[in-house]
Amino acid sequence: MKQLQSLKSDLNQSRIVLEQLGEDIQDGEVLLEVEKFSFTANNVTYGVAGDSIGYWNFFPAINNPENTWGCIPVWGFAKVIMSNNPEIEHGERVFGYFPPANFLIVNPVKVSSASFSDGKEHRKDLPPVYNNYVRLNAETGYDQSMDDIRALLFPLHITAFCLCDALEEQSYDGASQVLIVSASSKTAIGLAQGLAETNDSPKIVGLTSSNNIQFVESLGCYDQVISYDDLGSINNASSVMVDMSGNQEVLSAVQNKLKENLLKCLTVGMTHWDKGGSVDETLAQAELQDRTEFFFAPAHIQKRIGDWGQEGYAEKTNAFMAERAEQSNDWMQIKKIKGLDNFSETYKEVVAGNINPNEGIIVEVYDA
Repeated sequence: MKQLQSLKSDLNQSRIVLEQLGEDIQDGEVLLEVEKFSFTANNVTYGVAGDSIGYWNFFPAINNPENTWGCIPVWGFAKVIMSNNPEIEHGERVFGYFPPANFLIVNPVKVSSASFSDGKEHRKDLPPVYNNYVRLNAETGYDQSMDDIRALLFPLHITAFCLCDALEEQSYDGASQVLIVSASSKTAIGLAQGLAETNDSPKIVGLTSSNNIQFVESLGCYDQVISYDDLGSINNASSVMVDMSGNQEVLSAVQNKLKENLLKCLTVGMTHWDKGGSVDETLAQAELQDRTEFFFAPAHIQKRIGDWGQEGYAEKTNAFMAERAEQSNDWMQIKKIKGLDNFSETYKEVVAGNINPNEGIIVEVYDA
């Protein structure tokens, strides 16, 4: 087995670790060979929130006696190459949550024709949405040519859907504008596109670096785009802020500008994690702590499945995702990297925030 591991105390540092994979798997288990996965700023957030939310617990790092290294979870595709489970067929493909590695052993439970969950003991208390694997052979209308887009956008735009839905449900807290920090991030783009399609949504304002202004304006989903260098030009109106960045300098400047007109700040991602801290630190440092909260999409997903049922939830999210996928053709360029070893340098660039916002990284695990 080969894993790419990140140093928990400094995500800039990574290593490739090898370990001999045993020939046998236990009764009921399945060996998956990871084919490809995406890597975005969303994955960096998983690393930043690894301890506070538990992302390090999904895929324990091998050869890690001091527990200083971890596997940042990724979304991608895998094939069943060995099955000791009568309900799972050898050769079928699945989509779901993986370590950045070439293999994963799962223990399928709650098996249906459409999906299964990993029932491994260490995953039982983790959010169910991350333990679910889609069985592609049975998926109606499955189009393998869309795999790369799915890996890149599914996790991001599910979060965007949840944000749109949560904001609308709360009537935007009565705000006249929604400020989206790190407006060039893929989750932010999905959120802005979703809000733009929603009737009676407030003004959509994107905040971004000066280098990304032209790109963000070209998307056409923001009513206004403002540079971090020009935060003083933000309209002093009632506002809800959705923060994808974790950049305390930017957050403080916006909070100082708007004061009581900032009705709520939802912290979602950490694209500028090096200018902030952990999730807990970000919330603790917030100037308006009583109006700042961390938005955890899996909790909203479970709520909506309870409200709408699984089919109702799937119908709404699938429609949202289809729109976002079609729109992505206008702006996203996919960059493919062959092999975990070749991915190491790009990993550092993503963690450092040095990837072009219109670029989507897909890692094809085997370089043969």
